[in-house]
Amino acid sequence: MRGNRWWVTWLGLGALLLMVAPQAGAAGFALYEGSARGNALGANLAGSADDVSALFYNPAGITQLPGMQVMAGATFISPMTDVITVNPYSGQSKTTSAESNVWIPPHVYASYQFSDALWFGAGFYSRFGLGTEFDKNWWGRYNNYNAVIQTLSFNPNVAVKLSDRVSIAAGVEVMWFDLTLEQKIDATAPFVKGGAGATLAALGYSTKINDPTTSALDVKSKLTGDTFGYGFTLGLHVKPLDWLSLGASYHSNVKQHLDGDADFTKPAALTSGPLAPAAATWFNDTGAQGSVTLPDMLFLGAGIRPMDRLLIELGAIWTGWSSYKELTIQYDEAILPGVTSVTKPKNWMDVWRLSIGAEYKLTDWVDLRASYVFDESPIPDSTADYLVPANDRHMFGVGTGFRWNAWTLDLSYTYLVIEERTVEPRLADGVYQSKFENGDAHLIGISASYKF
Repeated sequence: MRGNRWWVTWLGLGALLLMVAPQAGAAGFALYEGSARGNALGANLAGSADDVSALFYNPAGITQLPGMQVMAGATFISPMTDVITVNPYSGQSKTTSAESNVWIPPHVYASYQFSDALWFGAGFYSRFGLGTEFDKNWWGRYNNYNAVIQTLSFNPNVAVKLSDRVSIAAGVEVMWFDLTLEQKIDATAPFVKGGAGATLAALGYSTKINDPTTSALDVKSKLTGDTFGYGFTLGLHVKPLDWLSLGASYHSNVKQHLDGDADFTKPAALTSGPLAPAAATWFNDTGAQGSVTLPDMLFLGAGIRPMDRLLIELGAIWTGWSSYKELTIQYDEAILPGVTSVTKPKNWMDVWRLSIGAEYKLTDWVDLRASYVFDESPIPDSTADYLVPANDRHMFGVGTGFRWNAWTLDLSYTYLVIEERTVEPRLADGVYQSKFENGDAHLIGISASYKF
């Protein structure tokens, strides 16, 4: 009977996730929002790992969970930032605010105890996500005006209790990756570089490449595609003392080989009139491929209980962003004479995320939580752009948990503040002298769990 109930529960959770997943996304590239309780504790659950969301933070921790347990929820992320850009030709500056959006990465987990030493668990969650949108005619449009990355991972794990104080886990990760990138391309450049600048000038068109104040030769570019990639997870949980628990977990990198489409919309100036014959073979719709290696992650944590009602969590997460060296798109057909690929250097850096969280059991049915996180930006000054207009981040989280019989409801609120950043111009990339400011986000998490 218990086995039948296990599979019925999984089918129900899978159906719920399929309804939520199309909305998944986030304001950052790496996501650490594995549960509402985890959010409130600053993603500090690798050490204690004592609820079913351990499948995200440290799967070895599920050996602490008797019977079968399930959890489902989501984090609602509302980001905002301002970008000040300086016109390289006139010196005029302009402030543009990002579009207001709410992104919703979901999470669903279930664990099952087979014996005193063996557990199985599986999770659906989003480990990476990006949502950056500006007005399609803003000054930075030649670099980016809409970027959406969605991922959804299915991660089954087997956990083994080696002793009363040591547990290990291993699993596989199947990750769906979906990409949309939209930008404008200034067709002034191929004319000028091809020696037709005088013709443009004679026809009354500007010869200034990537001039944000002119749009007559703007070509709309939209790249879309999705794919699946594969990785693995490992976990270790140790409880050397009754008041101290230590944990470490590893998510491997995941290589994604994108197969999609590049769609272009050309302006009237390139489809009719004197410029049309020269541009007839330019920017025609074609298939496109690309590869990206999403980074590995190492979660480290310590859970300290100085008294029965108080838990203090110390955590560090290392993310290997140095795997993101460049973004190369290969086109099935040339988009310009001799241009069958475009490569954008990234050269991101490995970073650490440091955090501290605390949980106090106010009553037998209410917990109070709070946290602080410092999150390094992986983006070097040399490749900073409008795809991720961000910098180092500070996060302040609070939350609460309510227990009633076999049910638990966790709620969290996190305020994220992004440090200001100045960016030097790279006109060929559509990046002007810029400043990122007023960057922040509001994150609201909710998780409901049940113990069978």
